[in-house]
Amino acid sequence: MAMPMQFDPLVDLDGMWTTTLADRYLPLPELPQARYECIDGRLVITPAEVGSNSFGEIRFARLLAPAAEAAGFYVYGQVNLTFGPQRWIQPDVTVLHTLPATDEEDRWVPARLCTMAVEFVSPGSRRQDFVDKPRRCAEGGVPYFMRVEIVRRLRSASVEFFALDTAGGYAPVAKAVGGERLTVDAPFPIDLDPAELLP
Repeated sequence: MAMPMQFDPLVDLDGMWTTTLADRYLPLPELPQARYECIDGRLVITPAEVGSNSFGEIRFARLLAPAAEAAGFYVYGQVNLTFGPQRWIQPDVTVLHTLPATDEEDRWVPARLCTMAVEFVSPGSRRQDFVDKPRRCAEGGVPYFMRVEIVRRLRSASVEFFALDTAGGYAPVAKAVGGERLTVDAPFPIDLDPAELLP
């Protein structure tokens, strides 16, 4: 007699993932610290980011918070930024213009509440990042996007700032590398040297 097949949510729910199923089955016990993102029902699982990015994310949020809060914005770390029941990403830093109104929105933050998403990348993450976060955020109408790249072994950091254009994509607004200052006025005053994000 053949053994019955055991249910494996990663296999059996492939292509069918929703926020409801994620609430039921994620995080997986064997991958509690992984990043879980979903594009059109297909789950994308990646490991936790490198330590220097984690340091940079916390430093970045602390640098952003005073000006953001003074202008009425809210600086979050990683959230489930949701574009629909079968599509969500987890930006490294997320700036909201409106707080989630319910526990459900707090768990699955609607993109309509988001003013800016920030992605930290590194040489390793570029090889394993299967989710085009700028594209998803632009499609979801998130007005601003920032990309921060840290290369620990070179003690290098750079920041790129983008804004939605009339075609519905992101246009570059400002860019700086360590030793230079990135300065923009919207959505609130931002003035930083990317070198400040290095451990």
